[in-house]
Amino acid sequence: QVQLVESGGGLVQAGGSLRLSCAASGRLFSSYAMGWFRQAPGKEREFVASITRSGGSTYYADSVKGRFTISRDNAKKTVYLQMNSLKPEDTAVYYCAANYGSRWWAQADFGSWGQGTQVTVSS
Repeated sequence: QVQLVESGGGLVQAGGSLRLSCAASGRLFSSYAMGWFRQAPGKEREFVASITRSGGSTYYADSVKGRFTISRDNAKKTVYLQMNSLKPEDTAVYYCAANYGSRWWAQADFGSWGQGTQVTVSS
């Protein structure tokens, strides 16, 4: 398994951009698909985006499609989430996780959750 640490969150105005990073330790990073999830106050954690082991395929929640881009650098053992055109409803704690199953959207198939990074979008 891998250990994950997110960074890059912060406060940004609506319409702005942020790039989140998730750094992994462990030798098997490139063996896992990776995903980003988020949890807003008072809401359940939800899927945001995921990427296959090679980075050749990506998947997005409808709410972020066209605004967010997930990518990875296996040499650096890091996965990124570029967030553009941010909206107040994107405010949440963002988590990255490794996929140990086969469903690219399902939280139950993800593990090794990081501690999360707070993203706050002001209107």
